[in-house]
Amino acid sequence: MRSGSFRLFRLNGIDVFLHWSWFLVAVFEIQGRSRSYSSMGWNVAEYLALFAIVTFHEFGHALACRQVGGRANRIVLWPLGGVAYVDPPPRPGATLWSIAAGPLVNVVLLPVLGGLYYFGRSADWAATMPDIYRLVRAVFAIDFGLLIFNVLPVYPLDGGQILRSLLWFVMGRANSLMAAAIIGILGALGFIAWALYEQDAWLGLISVFVLMNCWSGLQHARALMRLAKLPRRAGFACPVCNSAPPIGEYWKCNRCGQAFDTFQTWAVCPHCSTQFPTSVCMDCGRQSPLSAWTSAALAVPRG
Repeated sequence: MRSGSFRLFRLNGIDVFLHWSWFLVAVFEIQGRSRSYSSMGWNVAEYLALFAIVTFHEFGHALACRQVGGRANRIVLWPLGGVAYVDPPPRPGATLWSIAAGPLVNVVLLPVLGGLYYFGRSADWAATMPDIYRLVRAVFAIDFGLLIFNVLPVYPLDGGQILRSLLWFVMGRANSLMAAAIIGILGALGFIAWALYEQDAWLGLISVFVLMNCWSGLQHARALMRLAKLPRRAGFACPVCNSAPPIGEYWKCNRCGQAFDTFQTWAVCPHCSTQFPTSVCMDCGRQSPLSAWTSAALAVPRG
């Protein structure tokens, strides 16, 4: 999705991008609902309102991730919704808040949009201002529908990732992802069956997208399990996640392309003598100077 996107705007250090395919789907969707309003402009307004809610939702993820010390600087909007590229610290609580904040935005919007809808209903907007009444009703229904869909416990939807975060507290990082991915695969297969029954192409496309992400999550969980079994080097600890680095040649020199153990050689490639200012953590993916690794190891309490 990153390729083929262009930047719309930047807010609070977060770049919002729009994928080119959004315009193709927008034309199809707007024309498909041309009979709902008196003019096409109201259909455009409804579609833009949908993606305004999606954008608020994704900003909820991004800002919550930053609040817990994570990284989040990009949001991409595309025909199936939006994706906030968030990288929270590898802790279940931090991940839980980063994910849950998105649906909470929809929860906050519900009474606002619902109050406006019921006010218009009592004021008889349906007779006096029918287009505005239909638009408000549609936007309220959109927000409610997005909330319900997103909290379904199917990975990688928000509900599935919330379930994974809760399981992380009791099952660990790898096992929780494995369980969430398996549940997600079952849910995606159910979506596919429903899409075939309803002959709904969009639901089928979303189902395939969910299934692909579940499979990717399953492979990631297996990689995490293999990583957890590796022997660890004493005297070093990641300053972000406190994990000791594995022993072995798992780091690759970007100059000569040779693999080496950066903690055995003190961040110097033994093949071409290139010195690296930072070393990446195999567990959380963050990069830190070697001095920070040794300082963190001294700070970690030992039982």
